Amino acid sequence: MFEILFWLLVGHAVADFALQSDWMARYKCRHNKEAAVLSSRPELIWIHVLTAHSLIHGGAVMLVTGSIWFGLAETVAHWGIDFAKGEEWIGFHTDQMLHIGCKILWFLLIL
Repeated sequence: MFEILFWLLVGHAVADFALQSDWMARYKCRHNKEAAVLSSRPELIWIHVLTAHSLIHGGAVMLVTGSIWFGLAETVAHWGIDFAKGEEWIGFHTDQMLHIGCKILWFLLIL
């Protein structure tokens, strides 16, 4: 059973570090002023980038758990946590602990 928790954590590491480009890390924050060169509506770019990044996480959770509901919960949770980090309400370490806490929660709910 602990294999599920292991793979949830691996999925997080892959999605949050290996698959998240520098571009994505910068543009998922609504306060990034560089977005003005990318679009006539730069104030909306962050929504697409943050949502795409969160969907990658949700997809990883769904692949591991086999549950669309856990995948959707992860997508929403990841979006909210990363939004809070972008607003500077929380820092990097709190962000990571909340993400790992979500994985532990999904695992406990499966048990």
